Amino acid sequence: MGSVKETSSHPTAPQTELRLARGLWDGFRQDFITDAFALRPLPLLPADSAFIRLLPDNAVRGYARRLPHIAIGLLAFLLLTFGFLLQSGSDPTAAFAALFAAVPLAMTLLRPIGAWWLSVAVTLFMGLAAFYSLPWPWTGVGFVSHLAVMTVVATRSRPRVAAGMWVITALIGALFTVYDSWRTSDAGVMFVLSTLVLLTVWAIRSSRTTKEQAAVTEVERTRRTVLEERTTIARELHDVVAHHMSVIAIQAEAAPYRVTDPPEELTRSFAIIRENAVIALTELRRVLGVVRAEDYEAPDAPQPTLAALDSLLANVRDAGLTVDKVITGAVRALPQGVELSAYRIIQEALSNALRHAPGAPARVEISYVPVGLGLRIVNGPPTGSVRPSPGAGHGLLGMRERATMLGGEVTTEPTDDGGYEVVAFLPVGSEA
Repeated sequence: MGSVKETSSHPTAPQTELRLARGLWDGFRQDFITDAFALRPLPLLPADSAFIRLLPDNAVRGYARRLPHIAIGLLAFLLLTFGFLLQSGSDPTAAFAALFAAVPLAMTLLRPIGAWWLSVAVTLFMGLAAFYSLPWPWTGVGFVSHLAVMTVVATRSRPRVAAGMWVITALIGALFTVYDSWRTSDAGVMFVLSTLVLLTVWAIRSSRTTKEQAAVTEVERTRRTVLEERTTIARELHDVVAHHMSVIAIQAEAAPYRVTDPPEELTRSFAIIRENAVIALTELRRVLGVVRAEDYEAPDAPQPTLAALDSLLANVRDAGLTVDKVITGAVRALPQGVELSAYRIIQEALSNALRHAPGAPARVEISYVPVGLGLRIVNGPPTGSVRPSPGAGHGLLGMRERATMLGGEVTTEPTDDGGYEVVAFLPVGSEA
C-alpha cells in the first residue's frame, strides 16, 4: 500500500520569522521612508485640558495653547545663539554648524520624521568632518538638539517609531566609535540619555492611554447599565400598561350590553375602542419581546406598589438594618407606574444603606402632596463591625432613570454626619 504524506497548514518557524521580519520592514518603510516628510503640524494644546481650564482669560488661553510651539522655537533659538557664541572664537566652521543643529528642532513643528532624518544627517556630517576641538560625533548643541528632536518625535508618533530612532541612533554612535576608537566619544552618553528619555515618554503615553481607556470603559459601562435599567423598567411597566389596556378592552366590549337597544353608532364606537385596545396589547407584547433577555422569566406575582412597603421594610430589618417609616399627607391611590417607581427607589436606597453603611439606622419618609409624591431615604454613617461593600453606584442610575421617566427628579448627597440621603419627587398630573 502506498503511503499518504500529511501536510500541515500551520506555518513553520522560518516562515513565521520571515513574516515577522517583513512586517517590521513594512512598518519601518512606512514610518521612516514613505511618510518621512509628510506634513504633520504640531497641534495646539486641547482647549479642555486641565492646564488651559485653570487660566481665567480667553485671550490668555489662546496663547497658552501654543506653549509647545513656543517652547520648541525658544529652545531652537537658544541652541543657535549659544552654539554660535561659545564656538565662534575657536572654530568658525563649528559655529556655522550650530545653525544646522538648530534647524532640525524647529522643523519638528511641521515635519517631525523628516526633522529627525535631518538631525541624523547633521550628526553624520559633523562626525565625518571630524572637528577635533568639539565633542564627537555630536557637538554640544548637536547633542541637545538630537535628543530634543527624538523626544518631540516620540511624543507624536507610534512606539515603534521611537524604537526605530533609538536603534539607528545607537548604531550611528557605535559605528563612529569603531571608526575612530582613539577619540573620546559621547555616543555612550547619548545611548544612556536617549534610553531614559524614550522610556519616560513611553511610560507617560502608556499611563495616559490607560486612563483614556479606563474612562471610555467607564462610559460604556454606565451606558450599558442605563440601557439595562431601562429594559428592566420597560418589562416591569408592561404588566401595568397591559392591565389597563385589558380593562379598556373588556369594558368596551361589555358597555353596549348594559344599555337596552343601544344606538348602532354607539355599538360601532365601542367596537372600534375594543379593537384598538387589542391591537395596542398585541404591539405591546411585541415590544416586550424585543427588550426581554433570553433568560428572562416573567414574574408570577404582580408588580409591587407602596402597599407592599411594610413587607419590604420587614425584610430589611431582618437583614440587620434599623429603619423607620414616616408618612405625611393624605394617603391616596396613585397611578401604578408611580407607585412601582417609588417602591423600587426605596428598595434600592435601602439596599445601598445595607451595603455601604452596615449597622447604620435608616429612615423612610413618604410625603403625599397634591401634585405628586415625595420620597426621602436617609441613613447614618456605618457603625457596625462589618466593613462596607464596594460598589459602582449603578443603583443611583436606576433611581434617576425611573424618576426621569415620570418627569420627576432624584438628588443624592452625603449628610453632615457622614451618612447618605436620597431625595426624590415623582409628579402626578391632575388627570391621575
